[in-house]
Amino acid sequence: MAITSTETQSPNGSAWAAILAAGIGCASFGFFVDLAEASKAVSNRLNLYNPAGDLSGKSTAAVIVWLVAWGILNAKWKRRAIESPGWIMMITLLLVLAALVATFPPIIDLFAAK
Repeated sequence: MAITSTETQSPNGSAWAAILAAGIGCASFGFFVDLAEASKAVSNRLNLYNPAGDLSGKSTAAVIVWLVAWGILNAKWKRRAIESPGWIMMITLLLVLAALVATFPPIIDLFAAK
């Protein structure tokens, strides 16, 4: 005899919002790294703390992007039950891969201001 559940699936949208927002934050960090390499003006603007250089601004900007993305996605998805989250995981993995590629030294050198 099989036991069946008549309960509805509980909302898991908040968790998937956090996962996708993490991928967005990673990709934005890669973007800020390449942007700072491409422009000395942007690099100087991202220098929030002299001992750390522009890394302080790159990481701060990426954290802000991550928090904003998380807030927006969570507000939209918090009451939803994501039944097949494969596409969210695939997008997240692609965003993390893009961040890794963007911060790979030979790629950074392509954007370096001369």
